[in-house]
Amino acid sequence: MTRVLVVGSINMDLVVRTGSFPRLGETLLGEAFATYPGGKGANQAVAAARLGASVSLIGCVGNDAFGDTLLAGLASEGVDTRWISRVTEATGVAMITVCGADNAIIVVPGANHALTPAHLDAAGQAFADADIVLAQLEVPRETVEHAARLAEKYGKPFVLNPAPAMPLSEALLSRVSLLTPNEYELSVALGGAEDDWPALLARLPGRAVMTRGKEGACFVASDGTLRHQPGYEVTAVDSTGAGDTFNGALATFLPLGLAEAVRRANAAGALSVTRPGAQGGMPELDQLTGFLERQP
Repeated sequence: MTRVLVVGSINMDLVVRTGSFPRLGETLLGEAFATYPGGKGANQAVAAARLGASVSLIGCVGNDAFGDTLLAGLASEGVDTRWISRVTEATGVAMITVCGADNAIIVVPGANHALTPAHLDAAGQAFADADIVLAQLEVPRETVEHAARLAEKYGKPFVLNPAPAMPLSEALLSRVSLLTPNEYELSVALGGAEDDWPALLARLPGRAVMTRGKEGACFVASDGTLRHQPGYEVTAVDSTGAGDTFNGALATFLPLGLAEAVRRANAAGALSVTRPGAQGGMPELDQLTGFLERQP
């Protein structure tokens, strides 16, 4: 069982379904509204836990009803919540508009921006116990950089999902064992043209996997070979959380080797879009295994 430590955000997703995205200044009537647990950190933690990993999460929520609900939900998924702090800031929220299988998202970080390096230092035992440390960029940059330093200190692989997109320092990149961007995030993280992604990937052989939505994922192996893992045919309902599912699965299966981890993560991401909500479609291990057994 892989022991995954996630450092990241915890949000409540406020989701509106609509027949079209509003134009500037336009008011539309939505078709439905629902709340779902979310945040890249929480999503990736739940994805890994459902796939059989032993998961701990370091993050912050507010002393409010959303915080209560999110903590209870994480605990019910088997995620170790002892390193999650309650703070005075309101729990983070994401306002998501879903139209067909597409979405547009605005995130209000709230308590997530209260996560400091001191919180990570207090959770040193979690780093010592982990097999893999997984982080994103919805918490303060200095906290992510400190997570990378602690992973290095304890000799643990550090997987970074560089979302939302932002340039990454050489100091941070040097501590990243595996970078998991999409095409746009890769170009911003490394500084280069989006359509020049093969050359950008080649700068990190064996250390970067680029997701391409329904087209699958690409990576440059340690021998310099560019490889493509094709996507899987599914009926998409809601793409929210697909990337987070991919990342949680990738961290869970990374001990099997990069190529096999990418294959399984690709399949998990595909399954996640078949039901609504960031966490709603995340597969259990037996569902993923059965899905892969049915593929050609």
